[in-house]
Amino acid sequence: MAIPRAKTLFSRSFSSLSSNPLRVCVVGSGPAGFYTAEKMLKTHKEAEVDIIDRLPTPYGLVRSGVAPDHPETKLSLPENLQQIVTNQFSRVAQNERCSFIGNVSLGSSVSLSELREIYDVVVLAYGAESDRVLGIPGEDLTGIHSAREFVWWYNGHPDCRHFAPDLKGSDTAVILGQGNVALDVARILLRPPAELATTDISSHALAALEESSIRKVYLVGRRGPVQAACTAKELREVLGIRDLHINIQEADLVKTPADEEELKNSRIQRRVYELLSKAVVSESSHLRTSQREIHFVFFRKPVGFLDSDDRTGHVAGVHFEKTILEGGFGKQVAVGTGQFEDLDCGLVLKSIGYKSVPVDGLPFDASKGIVPNIGGRVLVDSSGDHQQLEGVYVCGWLKRGPTGIIATNLYCAEETVVSISEDLEKGVLSAPSFPKPGREGLLQLLDSRNVKVIPFCAWEKIDTEEKRLGSLKNKPRDKLSTWEELLKVALE
Repeated sequence: MAIPRAKTLFSRSFSSLSSNPLRVCVVGSGPAGFYTAEKMLKTHKEAEVDIIDRLPTPYGLVRSGVAPDHPETKLSLPENLQQIVTNQFSRVAQNERCSFIGNVSLGSSVSLSELREIYDVVVLAYGAESDRVLGIPGEDLTGIHSAREFVWWYNGHPDCRHFAPDLKGSDTAVILGQGNVALDVARILLRPPAELATTDISSHALAALEESSIRKVYLVGRRGPVQAACTAKELREVLGIRDLHINIQEADLVKTPADEEELKNSRIQRRVYELLSKAVVSESSHLRTSQREIHFVFFRKPVGFLDSDDRTGHVAGVHFEKTILEGGFGKQVAVGTGQFEDLDCGLVLKSIGYKSVPVDGLPFDASKGIVPNIGGRVLVDSSGDHQQLEGVYVCGWLKRGPTGIIATNLYCAEETVVSISEDLEKGVLSAPSFPKPGREGLLQLLDSRNVKVIPFCAWEKIDTEEKRLGSLKNKPRDKLSTWEELLKVALE
């Protein structure tokens, strides 16, 4: 494939719209990145903002993290949350003072130090693209995956196109964790594939799920139902799956005085607990042959994985230690009891948290998995002396850790942009002796390295083709899920 010169892909003039523009680069095109760009454009009329992303597609987890069967975010097209958010972000990218530049990887296409030379302000908002590990025996056995990989697989992320979870070798899957991502994964495994066929689930994932042998899913948590980390909305969606047998041990629902205090002080936890309690009362004890099952298992922590006797090197189960809660209100932690049990399975999905990854030249607190910062201002280190890395800021999961919903990034971006504005007003950001080259400088550098940059108009080609392919299958879109397909459509 011929590589078009970077500048020729951008229809806008490279002459600056301002005599003294503030040149800003936002790394990451998910909600944190786009909200930051939007706030910068509104707050600083002289700002020119470039949003770069390692993927050729924008929108981050809005595209690759939202479960395809979420009724209010996917199935109620076109008036749905996902569409509203992407329309909002699209308007930002089409602002005459903003550009999306995809297929540009921080660290390999361009370094952080180079971006600092090219731009007045660099905001890092590239999220968390790795996973926490348990650090227990057997974690490297085949059949054990992160929930992130599974989510990317069914959402058509190009990094996971060739991810191949074994859905045929066993009828049982264990999901470690009870947060919203864990419930998303459980729902995809248990929902009848015919109900997924008209969503934008990736075609390769749908084909695998149609042949899946998984009939039982265990959602396992270290603590009790009062501390379950999911929301009521997500839980209702799982409990509402048609013809699903729900298994919850009544003994696990017994509350301690500390539990009672937690419920009094949290409406979310109270609603989750009420839904679990109602599920126990309403569920029939009679399990029909071939009926799919979900088991909520509480007070268990994984301490090891079991190797298969039949398939050496493949997971055959999880070794759990029973736990009890110790500590008072708001401080209850799961403590092992010395009692153990095994749970047989052929697939394990770890939903124990995403993790951000550092890049060269960027301070990083490995213990917290974030960049040390105050209000989005990147600090040289986390020693406490608060020395700022000039011109570098952070937003989103990289700033606060992998928590919150899409809207959380809006407030996070507002705080970071306020910090940038204050630093400009106070002269904390040094005035360069000559204007920084900004977008033109970046594109020249990328062109010299033969990087195939993807502007927003090229993403629109991908978007159009995916919708066309989807219309042939009665789906909202059929995602292009390999790097080769994405780049071919974008650059043709």
